[in-house]
Amino acid sequence: MAGTPPTVPGAPAPMITLSVKGAWGEMLLLSPCQSCGLMWCLCRCRFRRHRKAVVNSGDKKMPNGILEEQEQQRVMLLSRSPSGPKKYFPIPVENLEEEIRIRSADEGKLFREEFNSLTSGYVQGTFEMANKEENREKNRYPNILPYDHSRVILTQIDGVPPSDYINASYIDGYKEKNKFIAAQGPKQETVNDFWRMIWEQKSAIIVMLTNLKERKEVRSFHPALDVPVLIWVFLQLQEGCKAPRLVTQLHFTSWPDFGVPFTPIGMLKFLKKVKTLNPAHAGPIVVHCSAGVGRTGTFIVIDAIIDMMHAEHRVDVFDFVCRIRNQRPQMVQTDMQYSFIYQALLEYYLYGDTELDVSSLEKHLQTSQNAAPNLVKIGLEEEFKKLTNVRIMKENMRTGNLPANMKKARVIQIIPYDFNRVILSMKRGQEYTDYINASFIDGYRQKDYFIATQGPLPHTVEDFWRMVWEWKCHTIVMLTEVQEREQEKCCQYWPSEGSVTHGEITVEIKSDSLMDAISVRDFLVTYNPSNQEKQSRLVRQFHFHGWPEIGIPAEGKGMIDLIAAVQKQQQQTGNHPITVHCSAGAGRTGTFIALSNILERVKAEGLLDVFQAVKSLRLQRPHMVQTLEQYEFCYRVVQDFIDIFSDYANFK
Repeated sequence: MAGTPPTVPGAPAPMITLSVKGAWGEMLLLSPCQSCGLMWCLCRCRFRRHRKAVVNSGDKKMPNGILEEQEQQRVMLLSRSPSGPKKYFPIPVENLEEEIRIRSADEGKLFREEFNSLTSGYVQGTFEMANKEENREKNRYPNILPYDHSRVILTQIDGVPPSDYINASYIDGYKEKNKFIAAQGPKQETVNDFWRMIWEQKSAIIVMLTNLKERKEVRSFHPALDVPVLIWVFLQLQEGCKAPRLVTQLHFTSWPDFGVPFTPIGMLKFLKKVKTLNPAHAGPIVVHCSAGVGRTGTFIVIDAIIDMMHAEHRVDVFDFVCRIRNQRPQMVQTDMQYSFIYQALLEYYLYGDTELDVSSLEKHLQTSQNAAPNLVKIGLEEEFKKLTNVRIMKENMRTGNLPANMKKARVIQIIPYDFNRVILSMKRGQEYTDYINASFIDGYRQKDYFIATQGPLPHTVEDFWRMVWEWKCHTIVMLTEVQEREQEKCCQYWPSEGSVTHGEITVEIKSDSLMDAISVRDFLVTYNPSNQEKQSRLVRQFHFHGWPEIGIPAEGKGMIDLIAAVQKQQQQTGNHPITVHCSAGAGRTGTFIALSNILERVKAEGLLDVFQAVKSLRLQRPHMVQTLEQYEFCYRVVQDFIDIFSDYANFK
């Protein structure tokens, strides 16, 4: 951080010191930086390994051409419906799914109409304090300002007239007055005011819904560390000789630069964490994004309407958004955010909370003494049956369904969605050569961490190695034998000895060893195009032999060992995408990826959600975790993992 922020002459530095304890168990004592005077001045590179991968938003656009919280100096506001306001009535929860289906038709036409019927805010509201000359530089956007009647007022610093102003507003919850403070992301010159507000309002939770930088523009100035979703930082604020106070910051990093999250699952888990960690008698929860209206408003509405669902068994999104816009204008900024609220509410209503603490897993899987012997299995069958309701979006499979590409599928029902398919470089003059039957799949900490693909066919082996090379994969996980039940399940895409060339790529086997039920093979992969200098890279394949031809592995330890070996390899090679395949690239492949993500979360948080982990995979590639038996196996492996490591891990 270079340069000195503007300060008010004669203004005393706030007597607040911060100590930071991260999830990694490291303590740092913070004091005003000697070079810039800011209270939050850290060497960012120390925390770089915790940063989540950048979301590639591609060419997604916001409706009406409006970008959410864009980098321009002025946040553009959507126009109101020319027909004037229209009243929308509460929806009983049992009608919610059908109502959302109706509103979503015709590319969400009725959602847009409903959103455009919202009142923009309190027509009698004034912005006198926000528009004062001495306060204008404190506003990130000149047209996103707090009303005078609902603004957060800081304690006046003696001799500094404008020191009671911050761009933040009190916002009500469902039945709780001033449950939240909606704030803009702090600017360099307002970060001290932000922390004064935290202290004075006795807030114990900060919810951050933007990244520090998005599309190369600063969205928030270091109110907290840049950490992945559901990893939180602990702060202690201390003023003078008063007792220190604990403040928890939760940072949701997976909201894309454009639009809304692909699925509301992560947001619902995040919201649950916020509710769990907020003390009963704390001050308002401080919520901020960049402008403090779009993502901030979306988060607050989801929280409030979930409370309403429990209390009244109905939802009234329209009325609640109108109410909070009377406290801060433009809360919920786009129709895409508005429809996302409904998606989150439906997700919560249909599937509820399927998250478990590891200490309760055994109880979840066991039957009580008086219960029928198959009671648990019926419970897991019900969970798996709900998964089969996840719709396969055939309209998003256009590329895989092209005649030229259908020949490249081992199982025609298991092909990638267009939005996350792995794209290869197009061969000059050859159509369709950018396609391979492979999908990017998110990991626990990193977007697009896995590539789920089928076992190569004889005519797609070259494409397979082009994918491995172009996407810098250092790790391949193979979960099938070349032949099973006298049928070819995967073409042997590597040489048993020496080397083999596929197009411009040569694969040479360097070593082949057997470790328990895992063959570990090291390949030297060389790319040798005619017009460029050749390049080489080592790639390690983990071939798991513990999966029988029929059914599932007899015990979970082999899968646990495989996941551990793959993670070690990834740490040594830079965490590039892991290529995972079985035969069709869905059943065993999905089970491995699900378990990798589930066990990572168990280790990091002591929590698991098998249902949502698998559901998330099925939204990214059809039929992931293909059978009830594979689904039950996920639970069994987690229990085995806990049993093996509970002696020295803090699971219980």
